[in-house]
Amino acid sequence: METLMRLRLQLIPLGTGSDFARTFGWFNDPYEAIERIAKGQKQRIDVGLVVGKDDKFHYFLNVADIHLSAKAGFFASKYKRFGKLCYVFGALQAFISHSNRDMNIKIDKEEWKRFPKVTALCIGNAKYFGGGMKITPTADPFSGKFEVVVLQDFKWYDFILKLQKLYKGTHLSERNVSTISASSIVVEELTELATNTDGGIYVQADGEHLGFLPRRFLMLPGTIEFLI
Repeated sequence: METLMRLRLQLIPLGTGSDFARTFGWFNDPYEAIERIAKGQKQRIDVGLVVGKDDKFHYFLNVADIHLSAKAGFFASKYKRFGKLCYVFGALQAFISHSNRDMNIKIDKEEWKRFPKVTALCIGNAKYFGGGMKITPTADPFSGKFEVVVLQDFKWYDFILKLQKLYKGTHLSERNVSTISASSIVVEELTELATNTDGGIYVQADGEHLGFLPRRFLMLPGTIEFLI
């Protein structure tokens, strides 16, 4: 943690999706990034922490997500050679074996709450993932809080009908979408309803596969000095 506090970070966006950069309105332009570095304007940015049941941890800056979107991200990583189409291929492959799952979720110091038929759960420090999808549209990486967005009981046709809203960030008003502000969140599957045939529930952060539930997500406010 002390090492993180001493870091100074600047982003030169050159990735396939460059989703973290989108929150700041930045493009894949290294010359523009060098100009930002030269100006030297800085602000302390929040960092997310994912902790597994074995206490192994992983830091993230952008979005951590669970279930369908994480599974799609896992498969998408195998198709990077196709550029942004990798997200389409990953989503199609993930849908083949997908089923909505019931989860127990604990927000901050509140009591555990059951969320039935969860399709995907996204924990945003920033706004975008999946190649430009504005999944956590009110997330602010300087706020000290995550925006948690839960999609429940989505069918395959819901993604087709609501795809434009998901990309624009106007999906929060949908009846089967909920949003929560949190500094910590614990997520586990309802084990008494779990079926072995469905396999584990995928977890990823910033596009990196981290394994399966259960997981804890903790906010570390103002941890890194970020050049903006």
